[in-house]
Amino acid sequence: MTVLAIRDLTLRIAGRALLEGASLAVDPGRKIGLVGRNGAGKSTLLRAITGEVQPDGGEIRLASRAQLGHVAQEAPEGAASLLETVLAADEERAALLAEAETNPDAARLAEIHDRLIAIRADSAPARAAAILSGLGFDAEAQARPVGEFSGGWRMRVALARALFLEPDLLLLDEPTNHLDLEAALWLEGWLARFPGAVILVSHDRGLLERVPDAIAHLDRGRITLYPGNFANFVRVRAERQAQQRAQNERVAAERARIQAFVDRFRAKATKARQAQSRLKALERLPPIEAVVEDQPVRFDFPEPADLPPPILALSRVAVGYDGRRPVLRNLDLRLDQEDRVALLGANGNGKSTLAKLLAGRLEPMSGELRRAPRLKVGYFAQHQTEELDPRGTPLSHMQAALPRANETACRSQLARFGLDADRAETEVAALSGGEKARLLLALCTREAPQLLILDEPTNHLDIDAREALVKALAEFRGAVLLISHDPHLVELIADRLWLVADGTVRQFDGDLDDYRALLAERARAANGNGTKPEATPTRTDARRDRAEARAALAPLRARVKEIEALLERLNREAALIEAKLGDPATYTRFKPEDITWANTRRAAIAREVEALEQEWLDLHERLEAA
Repeated sequence: MTVLAIRDLTLRIAGRALLEGASLAVDPGRKIGLVGRNGAGKSTLLRAITGEVQPDGGEIRLASRAQLGHVAQEAPEGAASLLETVLAADEERAALLAEAETNPDAARLAEIHDRLIAIRADSAPARAAAILSGLGFDAEAQARPVGEFSGGWRMRVALARALFLEPDLLLLDEPTNHLDLEAALWLEGWLARFPGAVILVSHDRGLLERVPDAIAHLDRGRITLYPGNFANFVRVRAERQAQQRAQNERVAAERARIQAFVDRFRAKATKARQAQSRLKALERLPPIEAVVEDQPVRFDFPEPADLPPPILALSRVAVGYDGRRPVLRNLDLRLDQEDRVALLGANGNGKSTLAKLLAGRLEPMSGELRRAPRLKVGYFAQHQTEELDPRGTPLSHMQAALPRANETACRSQLARFGLDADRAETEVAALSGGEKARLLLALCTREAPQLLILDEPTNHLDIDAREALVKALAEFRGAVLLISHDPHLVELIADRLWLVADGTVRQFDGDLDDYRALLAERARAANGNGTKPEATPTRTDARRDRAEARAALAPLRARVKEIEALLERLNREAALIEAKLGDPATYTRFKPEDITWANTRRAAIAREVEALEQEWLDLHERLEAA
């Protein structure tokens, strides 16, 4: 039985067909990533499933008694606390509790209590608090009225309400957009454990790699389901496109050959019958299917001039706003031109403050900040879209930013980020969020900076544009300081991690997997009393440092044990194969193909053992260094 069945669905917006004859079945517990180009209709499909948009044809059927969960478009507000707001999402529980307070009938009260037990009403406050904690709200914040929070934080509460319901089918449309990296990592783990079905729309490739077990591709009005995660989808789709190209080439060549024969002999009486036969063969050839390949997206950062190290150095620096108490203190940091650094730490800890300091938007309150002579800094922050003139064009913005450059040079800089001639002359108000982000990238790199500071650069970029950004940053010859909630981007770009916590910034010794493990350890430690796990260390004493080091190293030790068990199993298998191949009787009892398979398997085991032994050595070196 399916949780959701979509059959021959047609959806039109303003007369334009988004879906025509599309079908999809979602089984219980299935997690499906919904992908497609911007404007393909992904969000509209989710709204059709929730009933907000009426189909123009076909049907959408939810299983009887199945509960549907989704994030409301309007952020919650009012005087109720965050915890009360999330608990109120379970309308049945709220109604039963209210009735239990007023209904004096003993029989009905017994029914109510039985139902409350069945829906786990007693554990609801702890579950709601754990979800809010994972999304970045500590115990104090959970008790505050929801109306006191900004729109972005209230959208986190809307997400918490949807997760709290634990529905049979959960619809999520870009759920990480309002989250920081820590909350995004928590959500990824929650979805992986969630037993219900999920349809997930996301541009976060890491999320699509680790959560879905199938990818639904919305393309040219149809939905095609691919088993596996996003990486498998990319591979299978590329193979299918290559096969389609080859088929097109074969059909085109056969058409050309037949047509040449017909054209040559049609007028000759002795060949008329053969020509007629060839014409009929030509008609029977399958039509050439168009291979619709998305236009490749490419970003290209200007090449910066080399500077002597360090390009930036901070010594005992404190920074804050308007003479108030410093947000960050005791900053002793250094950046060289080849550095790739990502900032870790929950929202509100000071990551953007550090970015503004290094970008020159804030001055130190104390201490010393030294910049290399001729250092140029490119600073990208998502809020800068509000500073763009909605009536201006990308070209007019670039001309204002480069007053000495001619129009050709300005257009060339815009083209580096996919803003072609038409988009360069489109009013900013008519640009999509992704196109505005591209304009900001073009503006902040216009002078070929040696240091590029990127504060959430991917919020409005689709998957292809994100991958283009990754490739461009890999080729960029300057330093990068990155703030992002996208773990995929952080893992591919950063080779150093700085933890912004406790009012300062320090090196984090480990990778993102170590950081995940550290966050998970803190969450487990806090589950006993329902309070939020500390998002950052509260002390720097020796005992806490040792505890954090143990938590960070635990995954390494676990992997070492796992490798040792694998090596033991593989070596046993290799010994058995060696014994068989060394027995002369084997070559008379078994078929040649069995002998071939055994030799192939022996070689594969040797390669796998070599790789695992190298990983084992690398892990031991890391453990010894720590």
